[in-house]
Amino acid sequence: MKDRHINIETDSILLKLLHTAVQQKLKPKPLGTAILLVLKFVFYFSLLIICYYSIFATTTLIFLLLGYIGFGLIAVLLGFNFAHDFSHNTVFKNKTLNNFYFTLLYTLVGADAGAWKFRHVHSHHYAPNVKDYDSDLQITSLIRVEPGSAWQWFHLYQHWYAPFAYTTYSLYWVFIKDLVLYCNDQLNPHKKTVAYHVVFWLQKITYLTLMLVLPLAVSNFHWYHITAAFMLMHLLQSLFLLFTFFITHHVEKTAYFNADTKGYIKTSWLNNQVKSSNDFYPFSHAANFIFGGFNNHIVHHLFPHINHLHYPKLNKIVYPILKAHQIEPNVTGFFSGISSHLKHLKNMGVKPCRRNCSKCTLSKAHFKVRPSSLHTE
Repeated sequence: MKDRHINIETDSILLKLLHTAVQQKLKPKPLGTAILLVLKFVFYFSLLIICYYSIFATTTLIFLLLGYIGFGLIAVLLGFNFAHDFSHNTVFKNKTLNNFYFTLLYTLVGADAGAWKFRHVHSHHYAPNVKDYDSDLQITSLIRVEPGSAWQWFHLYQHWYAPFAYTTYSLYWVFIKDLVLYCNDQLNPHKKTVAYHVVFWLQKITYLTLMLVLPLAVSNFHWYHITAAFMLMHLLQSLFLLFTFFITHHVEKTAYFNADTKGYIKTSWLNNQVKSSNDFYPFSHAANFIFGGFNNHIVHHLFPHINHLHYPKLNKIVYPILKAHQIEPNVTGFFSGISSHLKHLKNMGVKPCRRNCSKCTLSKAHFKVRPSSLHTE
């Protein structure tokens, strides 16, 4: 896709400076990186196997529930730590291998790997938080996160009901969203291939077999116990998944850039990536280990070709340079990020108006524009 961001010369110079600094100062050792990735995968996958085994080994309802909940949360963490990197081809040099393991890991959460990867790489990473460009803004009309989206009266209360709505997300993703995209999404060039259709249905059948059919057939629990455990898993999995996602792009300080009538985004690519993203615990190796680099979203958007293991060190290179050029990265904690997201929802719940009044000042402030030069054709 041709870049539709406008050219800001100072940002272009800054971007080159960042790349030069990273090339000079970040010297990852391939063997060391590979060993750490293997050890990390063994750790998380072992936890996943233990949780799944407990579903069949236990005769106590509470341990059945804990087994399902643990499986759901660890599957999400595997997605954060490995599937995300696989989608950006930062684990193996071979793209086919990356895509194979990416698809396998996405099967563990029941989601269509192909649709997510295409929209994530070619839409979200291209122009995050930009209406009509970022497909991640295409969420339910119940939630208003973007200042240019339609306002409804119930948005006044969205900061109260949003956490309850979020609990349904992974079920919606697995059973509705994927099927809608499978039938209607005409943007993905891969969906027309036979392999795409085969993989899509294999993922769904495998997931349902693992999480419902086998437990119903082999475990000692009634169908309603298994169903309840499955639903509880999705409830907690959804909350964790969505809050983690939303605090990376939708908090009080994150920006939402406009495009003009010709489709040009009214900021530079660099500024779009930095100001629309939010980090939490950006220098913490522990947080990076848990969230797989999701907590380091700014450097991920600037350097998606670098594996998440290097993000804390990468931040030590990037942050000082950004601050020296009067660009302050957005940073929260995890729980303070959740609080900021809910405050953002409260701000977005205020009815916007065309007059320059105090009630709509907060909404208008989310549209960020920096001094620009001529459009890049």
